[in-house]
Amino acid sequence: MALIGRKSFQFYSSSTPASRSILMTLSKRLSFISGQRKPQNCSSVAMRMLCFKDKAQYMFCRKNHVQLRIQSLSVNETVHLCGDAGSSAKSNNVWMDEQQFFQKLNSLCTSKEIFDFLSSLEIMSDTMASGALQRISEVEVDDNGLKNPERLLENEVFRALCFQFEFESSKLSNTGLLNALQALIKLRIDPRSMLMASLLSEAEERLGKGQLTVKNLCALGESLLELEGPTCATLEQIVNHMQEKDMEKWTPREIVVVYKMLQGTAREGKQYQDLLNRLNSVTLSIVSQLSPKFTSVILNSLVILHQTQAVPLVTALCRHSVKHIPYFTGDELVNVLEAFLYLGHREQTFTVALETHFPKSIFTMQPQTVSKVMQYCCQKRILSKPIFDAVAEGFISDADRFTTDQIAVCIMPFGTLNYLPPSASALFKKLETILHARLSHFQPHTLLNLLHSCVLIQRYPVNFLPKIFSPYFLQQLQAQPPGLDRTVTTQLTQLFLAVTLECPFYEGPKLLPKYQVKAFLTSQSSLDVHLLKRVKAGLLYLLKKRMYFSSEVSTPYFYTLDIEIKLDEEGFVLPAAQCEEVHRRIALCVDGQNRFCINSHNLLGEEAIKQRHLQLLGYEVVQIPFFEIESLQNCRKMAEYLHKKIFPHTYGLSC
Repeated sequence: MALIGRKSFQFYSSSTPASRSILMTLSKRLSFISGQRKPQNCSSVAMRMLCFKDKAQYMFCRKNHVQLRIQSLSVNETVHLCGDAGSSAKSNNVWMDEQQFFQKLNSLCTSKEIFDFLSSLEIMSDTMASGALQRISEVEVDDNGLKNPERLLENEVFRALCFQFEFESSKLSNTGLLNALQALIKLRIDPRSMLMASLLSEAEERLGKGQLTVKNLCALGESLLELEGPTCATLEQIVNHMQEKDMEKWTPREIVVVYKMLQGTAREGKQYQDLLNRLNSVTLSIVSQLSPKFTSVILNSLVILHQTQAVPLVTALCRHSVKHIPYFTGDELVNVLEAFLYLGHREQTFTVALETHFPKSIFTMQPQTVSKVMQYCCQKRILSKPIFDAVAEGFISDADRFTTDQIAVCIMPFGTLNYLPPSASALFKKLETILHARLSHFQPHTLLNLLHSCVLIQRYPVNFLPKIFSPYFLQQLQAQPPGLDRTVTTQLTQLFLAVTLECPFYEGPKLLPKYQVKAFLTSQSSLDVHLLKRVKAGLLYLLKKRMYFSSEVSTPYFYTLDIEIKLDEEGFVLPAAQCEEVHRRIALCVDGQNRFCINSHNLLGEEAIKQRHLQLLGYEVVQIPFFEIESLQNCRKMAEYLHKKIFPHTYGLSC
């Protein structure tokens, strides 16, 4: 282990006049002495000192790193590091073992206290010195960066430490070297400085010689990730070394670092899939040990690495996340939710925990977190009234914090999942105020999605429809991806049909026929084919012949009917092909589970508006929901159910 010996942390700056005699009084300096616990005698060594010419030279470079300037002393400015032979015999050196040192260091809360503490010591190991740098980084760096860079960089103790780490890096232990590197990166020291170049060069040299342990490899990997990101070429070399290590003995932190390193090295190919498979398997065995941060990082890595096949691990991480929900930071929760969306996982216990924590914390959450929770609920079809009600209240009181995209993501789920909160009146009044003030800030497709979702729950944006149907806005839609594709034109057509049927007082511009679809886009996943077959079998049993009903019928009004039955004026069933003397049309909506919110009997917005419009267009709508017929075991029972449902006034007569 290398030791640092010092009598005084006085620091020479060449911008300050000093005579040779004064320099010679600095009899003891910081020095790394290989293989000694306490330094005895040291030869004189010519030193170059850190020099800051003036305050204008403190500058922030690329990535907000602080640039350290190094300047050599002249030949006459030679300093003895460890004193002369006479003084070395004295036993007044202050020494503290590492355990006591770190206990004391971790109790200090300001850099001044740390520097005063270091100044009281004569000797410390390089591990202690690098630990001091790490503690300084903890107290000096916050979310906004370095609190007071000039005060830190002018400090003589800090400058002396930096000098020793730069010029005697080859004498450092692996721990001292890599801990110092991590601390200086956190302190935003310019990666192009001689100090950082010296430490990085030494670390990479030891990497090439295979001298680094798993812990050392992970520390170097973290440093390179911070400096250069996951595309750093050296990370691949580190990963190759890691493959040779016993993965079963890795700590959670080491596993997390390897996942982060693989994000850059493995995303373009499958060369590390075997390593990933082993890593996923080992991670599964230690899921219960993962902190909220590590859980979030691993889930984010699984997304970046496209690990959709790691279902057992994702399931375990989802269940483990339940207990961490109150402790996730906003960014960590966003990563977790994004992972569940991408990897296709949903856990009821996770939703319950989210419902418990979210409403209590919404007013302190960042808009990004709130909008991601709503996006998760929307895409997973989770109608959580506690979450939706809390979002409505939060939006009413604090909507100005949200970007236009975040506003749309928060409001659209209300329409998609067909839910009006208790504060609906105030919510949409607030939304209208925002639209009036910030309408031009919304991207065209975002605005269309938002307004379309409003009409699904009978909130009609009539004041904004002249803009939506204007040729200029339609050209904007066409100019931006995805352009005027089938989904977009379906939304436009349904918006136009909604205002036509439900807002007869609207007299503004209409949607030109060339922008209208002939039939609404119907998702095949929303049609439960098995359920439809069971209903058709029951109708055949009831009506005796297949000619008396038709299925998947296109109408002149854009919608497609699951099943249509025609009746004459006296109530007799007509053949499906007959067009004359049709007095009544019955539209059977065979609604499987995919047309409802998950674990709910609440119909989705798209299906609710369809049934509402079919009624306005003259159809008698009969809903056949899955939960009413899933227990019917045979055609006879299904026929009895359909008879009562479709022909309630004649129920009881012989089929």
